[in-house]
Order: sequence, then C-alpha cells, then structure tokens
Amino acid sequence: MASLVLSVKTALLLATLSPALVFAKTTLIKNVQGYTIAGDKLAQFTAIQFTDDKIDKLYLATEPLPSAKELTIIDGQGKTLIPGLIDAHGHILSYGLSLLRADLVNSSSEQDAINKTLTYAKANAGLTWIQGRGWNQTQWPSNAFPSAKSLDKVFPDQPVWLKRVDGHAGWANSKAMALAGITKTTVSPEGGDIIKDENGEPTGIFIDNAMALIDNGIAPLTMKQQKQVLVKAMDSLASYGLTSVHDAGIDSNNITAFKELSQEGEMSIRINAMLYLPSNNWQQTLTAGQYQSNDDMFTFNSVKIQADGALGSRGAALIEDYSDHPGHKGLLLNTPKEFEYLVKTAMQQGFQVNSHAIGDNANKLVLDTYEKQIKASKSQRLRHRVEHAQVLRLADIPRFAELDIIASMQATHATSDKNMAQDRLGKERILGAYAWRKLLNANAVIAAGSDFPVESPNPFYGLHASITRQDHNNSPQGGWFAEEKMTPLEAFRSFTVDAAYSGHQEKIIGSLATGKKADFVLLEQNLFEMPEQDIWQMAVEKTWVNGKLVYQKN
Repeated sequence: MASLVLSVKTALLLATLSPALVFAKTTLIKNVQGYTIAGDKLAQFTAIQFTDDKIDKLYLATEPLPSAKELTIIDGQGKTLIPGLIDAHGHILSYGLSLLRADLVNSSSEQDAINKTLTYAKANAGLTWIQGRGWNQTQWPSNAFPSAKSLDKVFPDQPVWLKRVDGHAGWANSKAMALAGITKTTVSPEGGDIIKDENGEPTGIFIDNAMALIDNGIAPLTMKQQKQVLVKAMDSLASYGLTSVHDAGIDSNNITAFKELSQEGEMSIRINAMLYLPSNNWQQTLTAGQYQSNDDMFTFNSVKIQADGALGSRGAALIEDYSDHPGHKGLLLNTPKEFEYLVKTAMQQGFQVNSHAIGDNANKLVLDTYEKQIKASKSQRLRHRVEHAQVLRLADIPRFAELDIIASMQATHATSDKNMAQDRLGKERILGAYAWRKLLNANAVIAAGSDFPVESPNPFYGLHASITRQDHNNSPQGGWFAEEKMTPLEAFRSFTVDAAYSGHQEKIIGSLATGKKADFVLLEQNLFEMPEQDIWQMAVEKTWVNGKLVYQKN
C-alpha cells in the first residue's frame, strides 16, 4: 500500500514539475446517446474521445471511429452521456457535516424529530454535543416552532443543537442555552431573533444572526477534520452526476483546506468558492487576490453576502407584512449601509458579488445597491449574481438583464415551499415568486442549483422541478403556477452552460466540445426521451471529472 501511495504522489510531483515526462492517455467512449448544448440547440453525438483532461473530438453517427492500438476504448452500451452537471449554489462543508449528524429531513412532527435525534445519539455515544439538521415545522401537524422543553425531556444534561432545513433557524435545548449564557434578559442581536414565550423566556428557537450565540460555543473543526468532511462531501456529490459546485459562502480556513486538497490531488469534483462577507480575515483574503489551481479544480473569484433570511422561518425581508404574520416583515441581516460597504469593497477589488436575497425587500436592496456600485466600479463584466432571487417585485424582474445580473435559483425550493409560500406572501406577491418564466422572458440568465443541504443535491430533482413544477407525487396536477415552467432545454442549460457562465467558466466546462475539459456523466436512461414526471428518479452510472473516472455505480 505504501508503494501505491508513493507512486501516486510521485506522479503528481512529475505532473507539476515536468508535464512532458507524463505520458498522455487517450480514451474513446463509443456507443453512447450523447447530448450537449451547441449554441442555442441540443446537439447529439455517438462517441467522445479525450486525452488526459481535455476533449479531442465528438463523433457523429455517420463518422468512422479511430482504431489506434494506443486508444483505451470503453463501450457505453447505448447509454446516455451528457456534460457534467453544475450546482451553482451549494454548501460543501455543511453537506459533509449533514452526512455525519442527525438527519431530521422528513421528520413528521416535533416528537419524531426528537426520536430521530435520540437514535442518532445512541449510535454515536461519546459526543459532547448532539447536532443535527433538517427539521421543518411547516411540514408538521402543529405548523409551529418546536421548544427546548420537549428536547429537555430526553436530553436533560447533554447540549443539543438542531438546525432547521434551510439553515436559518436553530433549535437548542436548555443545556445548550445555559452553556451559551442565554437567559431571559439576553437581547436579540441585530439581524437575528431569540424567540421568547409569553413570559419572556427563551423557547430554544434562534433565528438567523442569533444562531451564532449557540454556534460560538461549539469547538471548531481542525484543518484535518475539515478536509476529511470536504472529501466525503465531494465524493458523495459526484455520485449524483455533479462535476462542479459553487460553494456559497465559506471562510478563509475553508479556502485554505480546498487549496491543500487541490495540491494533494484529493478533489473529486470542481469547486468554485465564494468567500462569505463578513467572516474572519475577509479583508485580508480579498487583498491577497483571486486563486485558480493549475488543474482548474479549485477556483476562488467571488464573494457571498447575506441580505436576509429564509421564507420558511419568516426571516426573508418583505416590503409589506407577512400575509400570515401581521406586523412582521422579516429581517435584513446587514443594515443597508453595511451591505453597501461590503458590495463596494468586493466590486472595487475585482470580485464577483453574489448576494443571498429571498424577500422582495432584500432583492430590491440588492438590485439598487448593485446598480449604484456596478456603475461606480465599472464591474458589469463580472456578472454579479443574486442568490435565490426568490420573491421579486414584478418591476424588478427586467433589471436582471439590464444590469447583466445573473439569477442563481434553486428549482426544488419552489416545489418544497409550495405548501406555505402563498400563505406567507398572499395572492399578489406570489406572482413574482419563483418566477423562472418571467425572468427568462425578460432575457435573464438563470444558473441552477439546489442549496444543499437545504435540499437534496440531486440535480435530477432540480431538472424535474424546473420542467414540471411538481413534487415527486406529481402534485399538483399540471404544476404549481405552471406558467412559470422551463422547457427541458432551458432546464438542462441552467445546470450546464449557464451555470458555467455564472462562474466565468463557460470556456472550459458546461458543454462538451473539442478543447474543453473532460467532465461528463453516463446515465442509465435517456434524459430527453423519458417521461418528464420520472426525471427525478434518474440513476447515474458513471461520472468523469478532468478525464478521470471519479464515480462508478456498484
């Protein structure tokens, strides 16, 4: 085993020091139903040839295939081959941690979430803190936030911290609150909310910036632990057919971890990182400049700024009151002045700015600030983005194309939120929510993602939601606000060409063509011929990144 490790490291060293010493390897995958986007159309091919990390040629059915002895030939057995899919908005470290913590997704009630947490705790004895993620009170019969009291019955002496599915709220027990020094007199921080009962006592629910009061008491991961979690996450994501992910909001330590993993040859998929502003050492990190690994596996050229919270926790900032909560308009996580300072600083230093905005007030703030600062910094070419762009005033929709701003959206949010979104927004505002068709008709570019671990990272869930506007039970019939559907080609484009464009990488990934990177996926079924309602069930057979097979189904 030691000799194998040595040989791998030696190969990496040779590749770095003297590429000419490394023999090129050419592979031909034949007998496939190949699809890629060429211009505005879907193009087909039957074979693909690549050498090392670059594509040499796509072969049409009418073209003879090479038969050179030095070729490695793989028979695709008539299966479908497509460009590697790109998730333009996910959270790698959080996803990796979710694979190691209590999974509360699909918990049917507050008590069910507690039971799942208890099962996890018993299977992971010895932990100081019990942590989990995935609960969603809007899916419970109570439709109400859970409480510390219910957790205390099962966990009286061990701190418990369970984050909501969207990551914008947390549920703590009394032990966790005691360790954090939370009492009746603790004041909610700016941009956050400590939910209290009628007697002024903390209930155990912390919204947005208030979550840091609990988070800060948990020991951070070591660099070694962090890298292990990142590798676990990337390997899992490759199994879904993802070959590139835009990591939406990380700190300088995360960037260091990715750089080291890239240099060690341990990255199975490409990562395009967004530095979270503000975070530790963010100004020094921006001053140090952008980064691109030699093999294009790790890129850092953008920042992520949070304007507001999430709709499910009523943290999204709305212009008017929530329809189901009079007197409440949500939360801006930075003051407009603070937000503008962050945007201005990043734009002036040449970084693409990607801002989280869910509510119509947050989206208006982002667009207004972008318009002013893009002009001041002359940075329109940087393709600044709005992450989520979830609830928009109809008047703001044309501004995306006018300002060359990309709408980075997650289709599965619509199908997950459909049971509560109209309650939150009412009949008028909902018309500007999850408005994919309105944005496309206004010539906006939509980059698709999932926001994992808020949603599943499976891109075929997103393709299915984009095309059908339905959940996995084909509900509602005809689709939820069906007039906002994407066509299959538009949906495919949002996960490939346009997602690559949103990361300034369209020249190397996003489509399959001579000279581009050999990132592609072999599927068990034909994505473009199968019934639309079954797309979410698509199975990935194999995934290649940079010409290397990084996933193969058992």
